[in-house]
Amino acid sequence: MKNIAVIGSGTMGNGIAHLFSQHGFQVALIDINQAALDKAMIIIGKNFDRQIGKGILTEEDKVQGLNNIQTFTEMGQGVKNADLVIEAATENVAVKLEIFKQLDSLCPADTILSSNTSSISITKIAAATKRAKRVIGMHFMNPVPIMKLIEVIRGYATSDAVTMEIMELSKTIGKSPVEVNDYPGFVANRILMPMINEAIYTLYEGVAGIEEIDTVMKLGMAHPMGPLQLADFIGLDVCLSIMKVLQDGFGNPKYAPCPLLVNMVAADFKGVKTGEGFYKYTAGSKELVVSERFK
Repeated sequence: MKNIAVIGSGTMGNGIAHLFSQHGFQVALIDINQAALDKAMIIIGKNFDRQIGKGILTEEDKVQGLNNIQTFTEMGQGVKNADLVIEAATENVAVKLEIFKQLDSLCPADTILSSNTSSISITKIAAATKRAKRVIGMHFMNPVPIMKLIEVIRGYATSDAVTMEIMELSKTIGKSPVEVNDYPGFVANRILMPMINEAIYTLYEGVAGIEEIDTVMKLGMAHPMGPLQLADFIGLDVCLSIMKVLQDGFGNPKYAPCPLLVNMVAADFKGVKTGEGFYKYTAGSKELVVSERFK
């Protein structure tokens, strides 16, 4: 593989583009919004600078990495030579199905189509195409250039050959791939999201406050970040979406999202991305301040 196309230039998309460009791949970064693409390239440049500051890369590596990325607003132009497409668009089933339907008609027959979805069925996504054997999940962790794990998710029809190719590719870019089967939440979010949801219930029911809950998990369970802070970092809307996938997929009431989570998302308090969730986030400040709504 030499040519990688990434659909979506948000946090995950620009991180994936950065990662592959850093390892010498030619990357087409695709988004319908040119302003979003311009912003993504600025972010990628700053993230290269962080790696340079830590001695991981050189200035020459940054120049080459940025030169390896081209941006496109037209999907057809961006994917026409792709060996692998990685979709990193919004976590919405209808959006993803439409993207994969388009990709199937625009990409060469031997192109592998993958999704960075954190919970949506790869089997369902693959069914929107005529190449289900060549559709697979590549669930990267955030921040992409740093986190080692990739969940490689096999859809019901994904071939052994494609799975093996993606596992080996993941190692080539310095990641540790783990092969999992396609069931709601896969492994990471089937375990993580109920824990976060339970932490929100613990707050909702008045068992303890935000800082107390996060401190217990950091000091008692050696988590680098408490579950409520992590929920803010992920995005409360994303957490809610994944809980709904688990609830619908398993039909089990234990996956019902906490009413507090539902209300916060409805009120647009989604965490870091909106400036406030369980904590309040001020530009440039590293101090963690609990939202006044919970004091």
